[in-house]
Amino acid sequence: MALNIVLYEPEIPANTGNIGRTCVATGSRLHLIEPLGFRIGEKDLRRAGMDYWKDLDVTTYLDYEDFLARNPGAKIYMATTKGPNLYTDTHFEQDCYLMFGKESAGLPEELLRDNQERAIRIPMNPDIRSLNLSNSVAIVLYEALRQQDFRGMQLAGKLTRYEWK
Repeated sequence: MALNIVLYEPEIPANTGNIGRTCVATGSRLHLIEPLGFRIGEKDLRRAGMDYWKDLDVTTYLDYEDFLARNPGAKIYMATTKGPNLYTDTHFEQDCYLMFGKESAGLPEELLRDNQERAIRIPMNPDIRSLNLSNSVAIVLYEALRQQDFRGMQLAGKLTRYEWK
């Protein structure tokens, strides 16, 4: 089973491209909730995702209600700067959904209020508004993968011209 990254109304194609590349690298699925601030075929999106975009398992949804209808029973964790729970204190299931809001406004507060027990945050300096979206996705996703012992992932690297001693 794969982890799922959900982007709620993403606005910046380079962020979504970077997140798409991270999803391919981790075997995660990407879910995009419209409206999007770009077209899927946009050059900036493909550039950030490089040649990995063709290998990405990506689904788009008309809106949040469409996402819920097509993913019944989804265990959704909502990453937000307003969250009361640290992402490191959360136990992530193998097939859970990690949701992130749009770059300019995050997730709607009514969603957060209705899902307080699964509203998670990344600690940061109180003088900064937020982290970059693609960085936030990577931080939370890799914690979820760590909790699952990086199942199915390559754990040791190889040198190109030399051997490890």
